[in-house]
Amino acid sequence: MNTFPPFDMVSATPATSKPELDSQHVKSELPVFTPLPYTIAQIRAAIPSEYFDLSTSRALTTLARDIFMATSFFVLALYIPSIQLSYPLQVYTPLLRAAAWVGYWWFQGLTLTGIWVLGHECGHGAFSPYTWLNDSLGFILHTFLWTPYFSWKIGHHRHHMTHASMERDEVYVPKTRAILGIPSKEFEEEHGIDWEDYFGDTPIWTLMMLIRQQVLAFPAYLIFNVSGQPNYPPNTNHFSPSSILFTPAQRNAVILSNIGIGTMIVLVTAAVRQWGWWNVMALYGIPWFEVSHWFVMITYLHHTDPTLPHYRAPKWTFARGAAATVDRPFLGWMGRWFLHDVAHYHVIHHFFPKMPFYHAPAATQHLKAFLGPHYRWSDEPVFQALWKSYNECQFVEDEGDVLFYRGKDGRAAVRAEHET
Repeated sequence: MNTFPPFDMVSATPATSKPELDSQHVKSELPVFTPLPYTIAQIRAAIPSEYFDLSTSRALTTLARDIFMATSFFVLALYIPSIQLSYPLQVYTPLLRAAAWVGYWWFQGLTLTGIWVLGHECGHGAFSPYTWLNDSLGFILHTFLWTPYFSWKIGHHRHHMTHASMERDEVYVPKTRAILGIPSKEFEEEHGIDWEDYFGDTPIWTLMMLIRQQVLAFPAYLIFNVSGQPNYPPNTNHFSPSSILFTPAQRNAVILSNIGIGTMIVLVTAAVRQWGWWNVMALYGIPWFEVSHWFVMITYLHHTDPTLPHYRAPKWTFARGAAATVDRPFLGWMGRWFLHDVAHYHVIHHFFPKMPFYHAPAATQHLKAFLGPHYRWSDEPVFQALWKSYNECQFVEDEGDVLFYRGKDGRAAVRAEHET
């Protein structure tokens, strides 16, 4: 079951039932979206205050558990090269070793992603009431996983404050029709558009581009502002202290983040010289790439779906932006255990980023009760959802204050209440 209200299903006939008609001519058959009517103060009043209480001991216990798991997986992986089956099964030894490596990469990648999530909690001040502890631990955890802690924290805070705003959000900002060079709606209505000219990639090419996104998107965002705010200048990045992302008062924090990443470069280089490229890659590098993959996949699916709105200034509010995300039961029990519910309960996190992760499940029940149909949840298999969103979320219109993605056929899945 997928739950994506608040839509008024004005017609039981899906838009795809008339393939010969352009999406502009079947708007009346699309579900209608009504923006959230509540203020953040009204929503906050519906959440019991105890769910905002922070427990340093509970957070530290969770971190210790994750470090113990990561260390245990690492130690076990050291024995993989010595795995040897006895005669007559010795021919299967390479296969068993390969399976052991795959198992290590899977679980170590999830564990390290969970540690990254705890660093993210530190950045929000949701790990502990002590700022010095949050920033000390967050800096160590994120630096170990190649994230410039303070630099990313600053931009991520602004993302939360401006989420789903076309003009001000920091990341996953939709491309517009004009940015992609697609002719205007007026041209489309008069002459039509051959969408194959713009999005006619083969499935295998699309898959390759999706894999590229999953592997490289996070470092590309940090270094080149890929998928970031298009109104920023071309040289925007998270490493230059003079970047538009930062104020003069924040520049020392950016420099400290850079020193941390520089230290990691030195340490990893020394490790490669000491133990060899393959050993470092197998034990640390591939799990890190998995962290990047899981981070991108989780956040992409939080913020990218054909039914999630984006707003321009006249219609945007903080509460509407916070509601423009979706909870997903990401990887089932593994997502809950290893990833600390970061995907299961993301909506409440966008409303209240300083709420600790361990209160999110209970607080979400109160949020759901208050928001009613404005709460978003989907149990669509996450890899299926990733493929769907990657294909169906291509661009938004140049005009309008409430916007929805259009797919490779130029069609939207939802229309705003003011559209005719």
